[in-house]
Amino acid sequence: MTSLDRDFGGDIIEPGAAQYAAASRTLLASGSPAYVLRPKTVGDVQAAVRFAAGAGLPLAVRGGGHAFAGFGTNDGGVVIDLGNLTTVEVIDANRHLVRIGGGATWGQVTAALDPHGLAISSGDTRSVGVGGLTLGGGIGWKVRKHGLTLDSLVAADLVLADGSLVRAAAEEHPELFWAIRGGGGNFGVVTAFEFLAHRTTDVFHGRITFPAAEAATVLRGWADHLRTAPEELTSIANLLPGAPLEILVAFDGDDPEHAARAIDPIRRLGTVLVDDVRLQRYADTLVDGMTPPPGIRLVTRSAFVDPASVPAAVDVLAQVATSAGAPVIAVRSVGGAVSRVPADATAYAHRGAELMVATTVAGPPPVVEAAGPGLAAIWDRLAPHVTGAYANFLSDLDVTAVYPPETHRRLAEVKRRFDPRNLFTGNHNITP
Repeated sequence: MTSLDRDFGGDIIEPGAAQYAAASRTLLASGSPAYVLRPKTVGDVQAAVRFAAGAGLPLAVRGGGHAFAGFGTNDGGVVIDLGNLTTVEVIDANRHLVRIGGGATWGQVTAALDPHGLAISSGDTRSVGVGGLTLGGGIGWKVRKHGLTLDSLVAADLVLADGSLVRAAAEEHPELFWAIRGGGGNFGVVTAFEFLAHRTTDVFHGRITFPAAEAATVLRGWADHLRTAPEELTSIANLLPGAPLEILVAFDGDDPEHAARAIDPIRRLGTVLVDDVRLQRYADTLVDGMTPPPGIRLVTRSAFVDPASVPAAVDVLAQVATSAGAPVIAVRSVGGAVSRVPADATAYAHRGAELMVATTVAGPPPVVEAAGPGLAAIWDRLAPHVTGAYANFLSDLDVTAVYPPETHRRLAEVKRRFDPRNLFTGNHNITP
């Protein structure tokens, strides 16, 4: 503890402390770390990293704490909780350049940028951390118009495994900058991000629901429409067994005629039960994250669908979504601005995908385990029509699904240079 006492000015939470029970867990995972460290400055982050490395303890870094794999905690190690580093500042109004602390959440960011009429393509949940979402990709309501969250990133400050602070950008440590855009937390602790935001208006956002009996027809029509819909339209289809099919839409613009031309073809696909699409502030499209009750486990799996495979994949989804014991299925539209970035420009390599599919099973461990064979059968049927996996929607640690071979090889080279002893393992880990 000597180095912490001397160099660390933040909060140190150990087992037995009043705050330990809450500090030791994330939204989706429990842990029993030896130390939860809450730095107040970048210097504190450096001291915390040096302490973990010197003590030989497992290290976890926590931003929003939403990782399905529970990356924000561990057993017997050190957790660096960045929750005090949440500053959001417009540092160049002409360029819309925004600097954001590594522990900020997207709710804090949207609230801070809204008075400036600015936005960043982000996720769809207020409590999700800027760090985890950005480092893994960033698929949200502006993705087809403005790309992934990481596509707006222009620089980041990182504390490396030796405790040094570096800046990664196109002109400074360009390979590191390439790697953090999709490579997760493998390379250091990001203490600050710099993004180019964009001017934003109010947006048309809401849900359109259809009877469960019409789910197959509507889902096929929805996927067909998204292929030619304007890039201002981003949409998600949510399928729950026995429940109405829910189509969520976001039209990135405030022109009612343009919005109607983009959204009305979806309304005409079937019998509309609910239609609450309305003009609202972009900041209000983000929802509050749900905290599962104690003892509830979530298992999430994802994959991408390339354009040629969309019809076959949608047919499979339409069939399995209504079967007994089916998981919650979300089908997200991507493409658009995402696909215009070369596949090797960032470590996020799934640029050609038109859809992203995610399944989620939730419940007590026995219920989740019992659902395993049925879930595996669904993915066996999808397997010929899907590729890869989205790191931010993935419970297991299969990096071969997240990163194609050439991307993985390049990431491993960067890892060898910046974290040769693999201190940063609390992620979809790339071994040096």
